[in-house]
Amino acid sequence: MTFYDRVIFPRLMHFVMGFGELPEYRCKVVPAAAGRVLEVGIGSGLNAPLYTGRVDEVVGLDPNRTLNRMARHRVSGARVPIRVVNGSAEDIPFDSSSFDTVVMTWTLCSIPDPVRALREMRRVLRTGGQLLFIEHGTAPDPGVARWQERLTPVWTRFAGGCHLNRRMDALIRQGGFSLDRLDTGYLEGPRFASFCYWGSARP
Repeated sequence: MTFYDRVIFPRLMHFVMGFGELPEYRCKVVPAAAGRVLEVGIGSGLNAPLYTGRVDEVVGLDPNRTLNRMARHRVSGARVPIRVVNGSAEDIPFDSSSFDTVVMTWTLCSIPDPVRALREMRRVLRTGGQLLFIEHGTAPDPGVARWQERLTPVWTRFAGGCHLNRRMDALIRQGGFSLDRLDTGYLEGPRFASFCYWGSARP
């Protein structure tokens, strides 16, 4: 891992992911979590204040050790118990059927094998469990989508592996989920990076 990936990018991501409309959209999704929760891509812990008394415990998973340290500091004052674990979504280190809710917010774009990761999320969910998500990805406008394709090879190098050109609803279905609710739209910011998908799904 380079100095940029280890030191600069985690702090840059913390700033960007707490900016503008993003906290408002987190509030649309995260409070619906209940029971034992796995947050995939906990990052610096920005979702921590949004978990309600319906949650028994949150386990936050992230492969970046700098973000792990930032998250542990941030979640220490959370209203619910939150434990941060270093690990990959493509090989989730927990037993099958061990969580009631999986949460991911702006995470799937940067996972090298998103379908494998989604199948792992499905594996660890209990019967009747739910996946709550907010992700950015492929825009419906052909001109924007073409720019997303052009920019992604460079963008991934400087944005922690983030892909601009993933069709998130299709990936979630490929991972073995059925969508309960799906909303889409552009958020503030450049159109090539701001088209988002949010909602819930079940195995």
